[in-house]
Amino acid sequence: MDSIDQRIISCLMANARSSYAEIGKEVGLSAPAVKRRVDKLLDTGVLRGFTAVVDPEALGWGTEAFVEVHCKGNVAPHDIQHRLEPMAEVSAAYTVSGAADAIVHLRAADIHHLETALERLRAVEIIDRTVSTVVLSRLLDRPPAP
Repeated sequence: MDSIDQRIISCLMANARSSYAEIGKEVGLSAPAVKRRVDKLLDTGVLRGFTAVVDPEALGWGTEAFVEVHCKGNVAPHDIQHRLEPMAEVSAAYTVSGAADAIVHLRAADIHHLETALERLRAVEIIDRTVSTVVLSRLLDRPPAP
């Protein structure tokens, strides 16, 4: 990946709907050359895809929490993932260092919905206990710099 690829990525991050011709004007390449580079970035996994960025609050999922998950004994990450995938409220989950085995990002419609989701999470047989932190406001939310 060179500086032109980085500039292409910057253009796509700013507006993924930009045409190859528009990106080409920004980076000094023809549209077919940009397409070849984008295809290569997709093939190598640098670009994982294109998607619409949706405001969860506008969809009615404005309540969120981060939850430390402490498992019973040694549980493999894929076992944790397997148990969390069916829960629609789990928007992200990470294995972490420290006392917790994982951190889970929950989204819900309201505090009652969040409480119900937490109860279902705590009922998962591999989970011993959880520690929850409800998000009051989002201070910063940005994609990584290319």
